Amino acid sequence: MSDEQIDHETGVGTTGHEWDGIKELNNPLPRWWLWTFYACIVWGIGYTIAYPAWPMISGATSGVLGFATRTEVAQDIAAHEAENADLVAALNAADLTDLPPTDDLHRYAVARGGSVFRAQCSQCHGQGAAGTTGFPNLLDNDWLWGGDQEAIAYSIRHGIRNDTDWDARYSQMPAYGEIFEDGEIAAVVEYVTSLGNTDFDASLAQAGEGLFMDNCAACHGNDAGGNRDLGAPNLADAIWLYGGDRAALTETVTNARFGVMPAWGQRLSEEDVRAVAVYVHALGGGE
Repeated sequence: MSDEQIDHETGVGTTGHEWDGIKELNNPLPRWWLWTFYACIVWGIGYTIAYPAWPMISGATSGVLGFATRTEVAQDIAAHEAENADLVAALNAADLTDLPPTDDLHRYAVARGGSVFRAQCSQCHGQGAAGTTGFPNLLDNDWLWGGDQEAIAYSIRHGIRNDTDWDARYSQMPAYGEIFEDGEIAAVVEYVTSLGNTDFDASLAQAGEGLFMDNCAACHGNDAGGNRDLGAPNLADAIWLYGGDRAALTETVTNARFGVMPAWGQRLSEEDVRAVAVYVHALGGGE
């Protein structure tokens, strides 16, 4: 090594790189670091031989040990299902409306249903099931098609207004913007407003009452209390899915609404559907 390649202050060779008078020393790596590095290489080669490692066109190398974390997970799931097989069978055979909260089967259904709800349903209904605009609050007693456990299970199983399940809950309100004049829509909205509000235009509401009776009462009832057989909401209880102010009601009457819920029976097992129904009912809503 020439004098030009030796740092005279440290006596260590340099790499030949220098920046602003600062030379890069060519210190050798510590022996312990080198041996650790070599050991990691050996371990890595051994790992790729023993365990699944290299991706292939249609899979991956399986490794000589044949180990797979997916196999372990599948075994754990199978073991868990075997432990709960009796409870699952009982849940599928049970009358959901006759499950006492103190019963072990009820507690199991609530625990299982809560897990499914948080994974599959909370995105729309919220973690606490309180809902939001366009997504029903599941904590109250205002249910379009009934709120006992069996009715809830049916709604979960078949969904609402979807096009994938022939047994889905289905209701359709006409878009009265294609039927009424703007003044008539305003009158009907004012009448509906008067059902649960003391601040309204009495003369306009009176004009809207006749229109309501002629066009809306067939589904919502003469008292606007709704009809669960048709999925027609109660308009007199001040509980609104899309909002109850005049602007929201005008939009609803003019263009109608068409909320859709998936048919979860096509995605979940029957025991999961029934467990979610029990869980939702146990939150305090329903009947």
